[in-house]
Amino acid sequence: MPHAPLTDTTFPRESHHDEKAPDPSFSTVADTPTQRRELRRILRRRRRALTSRQQRQAAKALCRRLRGLPELRRAKRVALYLPNDSEIDPRPLIAWLERRGAEVYLPVLAPLTHNRLWFVRYHAGTPMVTNRFGIREPDTQHGAHRARRLPAWALQLVLMPLVGFDDQGQRLGMGGGFYDRSFAFTRQRGPRPRLIGLAHDCQRVPTLPVASWDVPLDAIVSDARVVRP
Repeated sequence: MPHAPLTDTTFPRESHHDEKAPDPSFSTVADTPTQRRELRRILRRRRRALTSRQQRQAAKALCRRLRGLPELRRAKRVALYLPNDSEIDPRPLIAWLERRGAEVYLPVLAPLTHNRLWFVRYHAGTPMVTNRFGIREPDTQHGAHRARRLPAWALQLVLMPLVGFDDQGQRLGMGGGFYDRSFAFTRQRGPRPRLIGLAHDCQRVPTLPVASWDVPLDAIVSDARVVRP
């Protein structure tokens, strides 16, 4: 389902009578918490409006683009996510990565650290649970064994879900700060993974601000394009 990007000055009006239409004075710059929340709501509605067939097509197109990235072709320790709330689906990559001998890791809400993530090795036999956000993840007791997880710095590439992005490579995250806290160390010198954000192309907007806590990404990939900051 094609969507035009949001205009430079206002959010689009919602016609659904059961939800309040956004204030037309809101800018896509979304430089206040209220504006960011409103933009997240609108962009989530966009991706939820995609049909199952469109979701499958988008996932295939996304994974074709990802398989062409040199950083993914080189990586042997890759973290990705299981889609939730109509996020674009990277799961078709898993078999391809495993055939190449790469290890696949999934994020897990760290039980003792506020708003941070563990990265636990994933395969067909991994015991799974549903976390408090309704997202499937490896069971915490399973992941508690250090042999089954990696510190974030030891990953080589991380694919993370986005709510929105722009053509300059800025992004709008989920709002919980889990990835930003977990990868804040990438601002310093030392080993670090490549960070790539994923989204449906209908989640693209003309411009987004840079928040002080946003960890920069190396690339953003949608079903229609690759954006390099």
